[in-house]
Amino acid sequence: MSSLSNNLNWYGMSDPAIIRELGIQLKRIRLQKNMSQQQLAAKSGLYRSTISEIEHGRTASLLSFIQLLRGLEKLELFGPLADGPAVSPLTLAREAGLIRKRASRLKSYDNDLPEDGTW
Repeated sequence: MSSLSNNLNWYGMSDPAIIRELGIQLKRIRLQKNMSQQQLAAKSGLYRSTISEIEHGRTASLLSFIQLLRGLEKLELFGPLADGPAVSPLTLAREAGLIRKRASRLKSYDNDLPEDGTW
């Protein structure tokens, strides 16, 4: 969520510690935007007490987390989750070579027959 949070060892943290850290980061973002919990509650559709609980590291639903990020205008934080697998430039070049650039001529079987129509 910030350059500070990128330095955290997320894998070394317990689940409750991660939830606490997320709450701390959400509070930091809210304060950077100079928003009170009540203002964020009005913007996100959550109760102020729910926001306080989340900021203090209590468990919340994913829906509440999304509503908070929407209220903070930080939904782009989900961007890395939506990124597809990286495609190598060589694979792209190979696939580009397989794309048809024009239609082929239709084969005319009528031209192969003798003019009198016999075989």
